[in-house]
Amino acid sequence: MQGRARGLAGRERLIEALLAITAIAVVASLLADRRKTLAGVRRGLRMFIGLLPTLVAVLAAVSLLMAAVRPATLERLLGGGGPLPFVAALLVGSIALIPGFIAFPLAGVLKDHGATTAVLAAFITTLLMVGVVTLPIEMRFFGRRIAVWRNLLAFAGAVVVALVMTLILR
Repeated sequence: MQGRARGLAGRERLIEALLAITAIAVVASLLADRRKTLAGVRRGLRMFIGLLPTLVAVLAAVSLLMAAVRPATLERLLGGGGPLPFVAALLVGSIALIPGFIAFPLAGVLKDHGATTAVLAAFITTLLMVGVVTLPIEMRFFGRRIAVWRNLLAFAGAVVVALVMTLILR
């Protein structure tokens, strides 16, 4: 538990440092050109407010999904080897929106329940690279074509990474 508390304290220090750097940068920008800085802040706030409904909807959907899917269900679905758990790992990883600090311990639990290297690599790689749930947000920022292509290429890359990891770690 102490290691976890140290990790949280370290994360808080990092956030404080990033906020301090941001504040210094904004003050420096204000000193350099007050008009442009205020225009940039206004534009950023407008973008944030425009994105807020989509962001809230995505967070609500993810919260409901995480409440509905129990870790034991993931263990049954992704435990073991073969093509079915591999494909399931690709799909679950693509859809899920789980932070890395939860995903990596979950991968350890899956490994303890017999998940193969291919399944773990597919799950973690798609989890971090593919964003089916966040696709609406990406489409608003990058456009439909680029967002879809980015996700398709990330999915293909995740399959390649999982297969290569399997060959390397056999």
